[in-house]
Amino acid sequence: MDKLTQLTVVEIAEAVRSGSVSATDVVEAHLARIAEVNPATGAATVVLADQARAAAAEVDARIAAGGDPGPLAGVPVSVKENIDLTWSATTSGLPFAADHIPAENASFVTKLLAAGAIPVARGNMPDVGLRWDTDNDLFGRTWNPWDRSRVPGGSSGGDAVIVATGMAAAGLGNDYGGSLRLPANAAGIAALRPSAGRVPAPTRQIMPIELSLQAFAVNGPLARTVADLDLLFGVMHGADDVDPQSVTIPHPAGYDGPRRVAVTVDPAGWGVEPQVAAAVHRAADALAAAGWEVEQVDPPQVDRCATLWRQISASEMAPALLTPGVFPGPLSAGTVKYFTDNVAGVDLLDTAPAYAAAWAERHALAALWRQFHTRYPIVLGPVTTAAMPEIGWDLSGPEATTQQWRQHRLLVTANFLGLPAVAVPTGVADGRPQGVQVISRLNGDHIALAAARAIEAAGPALTPIDPRP
Repeated sequence: MDKLTQLTVVEIAEAVRSGSVSATDVVEAHLARIAEVNPATGAATVVLADQARAAAAEVDARIAAGGDPGPLAGVPVSVKENIDLTWSATTSGLPFAADHIPAENASFVTKLLAAGAIPVARGNMPDVGLRWDTDNDLFGRTWNPWDRSRVPGGSSGGDAVIVATGMAAAGLGNDYGGSLRLPANAAGIAALRPSAGRVPAPTRQIMPIELSLQAFAVNGPLARTVADLDLLFGVMHGADDVDPQSVTIPHPAGYDGPRRVAVTVDPAGWGVEPQVAAAVHRAADALAAAGWEVEQVDPPQVDRCATLWRQISASEMAPALLTPGVFPGPLSAGTVKYFTDNVAGVDLLDTAPAYAAAWAERHALAALWRQFHTRYPIVLGPVTTAAMPEIGWDLSGPEATTQQWRQHRLLVTANFLGLPAVAVPTGVADGRPQGVQVISRLNGDHIALAAARAIEAAGPALTPIDPRP
């Protein structure tokens, strides 16, 4: 592996800014890496070679002229297939969207480009981002680089694998039900699910958006270190002039407040596998060694938060996904099968009073969590309570979709409440990466990042890795 593809975001930006390496050399190394390993992963859907080379030349010219190349000078990034980048179509993994070139970049993409970041590839995803796996009829399957028999997670699975295998230093994805943190956990890298509103929408198109997408979905970075997440988020965050949910809130450089951690090994008491519990305990020990006050105590009503997340999301999606003719073309058989099975296990909110009551209860649950976070600024727990499943397991029937949702209960709780969360690796067990997530209060993204740094510091880096046999 070329040494340039092993460097982190921070290291690449510092090297390019100092002149010790050119942005062109960095981009060429990563393009070569994509050519070498992407055939074994199916993670990068489109390679943006010509555009990336031109952008690298602009960064190098700016430096040669004595200008400021930006805090992300020369950093290769991948961009998920549902985030607008005018360099290629925004497909969301749908064959009928293969020619949908956006008129504008997402505003946070524009910020990253202005900061010197260079998109080198698009990242694969399940069509419409629905499954906790990464497969579609347009680009095919993305393979888990640690174990090809296991799913890579989703829906930002392509970007997670791109980063884990050194094809880019960072990835841009989104998270409606764990879609950043789950694939990061599967790949052995880190990911930040920002607070709701901190990063604007993935498009500047003005259109009706379901209420759950407004409340649950966010855009955020994937990277190999927490410091990289911090740097990327520092560029990405802030309101734009279109997204009415977006806000501008200062992002502190660190955290010097109370350092108390609530550790939940088995959220809601629904069961946890031993290797997952061991990862949470390792992370708790790391935080304690770093001076955090650690206490094993469960946050409030994870069961209700997860249940309402599933009911609301399924109820809103069902009319679109199960009604013929809503989309201009067919969804993949896997997506239809998964969602049909998922709906079979959900009590849909199919009356106005039931739907309204669910959102009303969300407010009360958010208040309980706000109160809890006053005492415990960090909640530490599993990303998922089980190992990543074998390919196809989530399509084996309604029971599997319900079991998978139960395994992801703490994952979707953060989405349901709009809270910031960082997934961070802790080690390897059974030949696969293990990790945890830390969840903080609304707009406490810097607190979650600080805790994740302490966990990360206790163990060795797991990536980049070579996915080839």
